[in-house]
Amino acid sequence: MYDFSASQDRRGTWCTQWDYIGDRFGAVDLLPFTISDMDFATAPCVIEALERRLSHGVFGYSRWRHAEFLDALAGWYAGRFHCRIDTTMAVFAPSVMYMAAQLIRQWSLPGQGVVVHTPAYDAFYHVVAANGRRLLPSPLRRVGDEWRCDMAHLETLLARPDAKVLLLCNPHNPTGKVWSRDELRAMADLCERHGVRVISDEIHMDMVWEGAHIPWSEVATTAWALLTSASKSFNIPALTGAYGFISDDGARNDFNRHLKAADGLSSPAVLSVAAHIAAYGQGGPWLDELRDYLLANLRYAADQLNQAFPQLRCRPPQSTYLAWIDLRALNVNDGDLQRILIDREKLAIMPGITYGIEGQGFLRLNAGCPRAKIARGVAGLISALRRLAAG
Repeated sequence: MYDFSASQDRRGTWCTQWDYIGDRFGAVDLLPFTISDMDFATAPCVIEALERRLSHGVFGYSRWRHAEFLDALAGWYAGRFHCRIDTTMAVFAPSVMYMAAQLIRQWSLPGQGVVVHTPAYDAFYHVVAANGRRLLPSPLRRVGDEWRCDMAHLETLLARPDAKVLLLCNPHNPTGKVWSRDELRAMADLCERHGVRVISDEIHMDMVWEGAHIPWSEVATTAWALLTSASKSFNIPALTGAYGFISDDGARNDFNRHLKAADGLSSPAVLSVAAHIAAYGQGGPWLDELRDYLLANLRYAADQLNQAFPQLRCRPPQSTYLAWIDLRALNVNDGDLQRILIDREKLAIMPGITYGIEGQGFLRLNAGCPRAKIARGVAGLISALRRLAAG
């Protein structure tokens, strides 16, 4: 029903990925596979809902705590994840990372520790450091085709007197790891044992290819917050708006009080509210077709790289539309590869080091685009790798 092969020209739309590529890569004439938004128009039902709201013509102060919004959230969790979510715990804010920052400030003091699985989404590093907290890294290890958490090492971190928060990425960005129920329960037990609160960023929850996404609320045993948005799944981050669930009444009240009083955020972005209601109420068929297309993109990229370099043994990630490409078997220099990608191939692909020292030797390639763009990007990457191999 939906054509994801059609190209959308995003240049000249104040688009971070296309119009401001020079900010990060130093050149403006690059084909970008960078930050995690997609080159697709959002679902028609979302566009229609926005058009209806725009045609009203009045954009005064609004609210999100009403049955239409909360029922949409509950219906999505029931239909997609087969679980009941308690909407009395709901909060709303401009973004997932805003909420994470707010809760880190509530649940820890400057100088105290925030445990993070690494490599990590780069905003995790920034939000911890900028708020004066100390990042406590728990490195994931690749074992065969899987990424694993060393639970014994994780416990040594959680047991530290200064460890106050586990900032979890569920599913994990950039590796694409999908946490199993056993892993999540083990982490929940450890956090309860050591009095550590959990902030679970679940913004990629709808893009799971292997296994099943398990919301943190399904395993939680201590104070927690689950933060997410339809913005990744339906490609609407520029509307702003994210929601979450905070288990503890006092923490939730503190969060809302700070949001409204200290930060002056008393009204949601009404177009975001309308978009979420439409997406969660009517957008399922569109999302299902999009998911099929994205997974095919990821498989294409892995197949092409494996044909060119069998030693890579690439495979699609378990989740997200972000290919986490392990180039370590080729022994390439990351800096040399970036120079060839930028100067010769005119490509912008995120270097793994962006996501921490454990990302050295990796690339993160955004596959959320038409197949023709993926074909161009993968061909350019293979060309760059061959040029490096040839010396």
